[in-house]
Amino acid sequence: MAQAIQQHTEHDKGHGRIETRTIFVMQGAPAGFSFPFVEQSFRIDRTRSNLAGKLLSSETVYGITSLSVSSNSPSQILGYSRTHWAIENSSHYVRDVSMGEDLSRIRTGAAPQVMATLRNLVMGLLRLAGIPGIAKGMRKLGFQGRRTVLRMIGLG
Repeated sequence: MAQAIQQHTEHDKGHGRIETRTIFVMQGAPAGFSFPFVEQSFRIDRTRSNLAGKLLSSETVYGITSLSVSSNSPSQILGYSRTHWAIENSSHYVRDVSMGEDLSRIRTGAAPQVMATLRNLVMGLLRLAGIPGIAKGMRKLGFQGRRTVLRMIGLG
């Protein structure tokens, strides 16, 4: 069965460079691959050039998705792939840098998962309290003590 390939290209200029992203989307999984629930597979080609047009970097990524063809265009899938980095920057980066997760020596049993859950809880509480910077919020709460933390979660 022949699968139609759709294409979409976006250009962005900022941070002293020009970035071009082109997505090629195909219905179903690529030939020879069997994945459950795959609706579409895609390839994204990214190039970054300086403002003078000199190529700085180029990369190609591949992906699959369960998003339906009828309600998700190539431009939407490209947008979804870009929002992945928002999650990375707002969660994983904060846990790694502000909370020192990568430096943690906790490695056995359920303890690493429990600590990740506690770190996520702290980040969520700080964001719900309207504290814009996690590191700054943790320092502030460290100086103010337990009562402030208990008040934040409605127990104090």
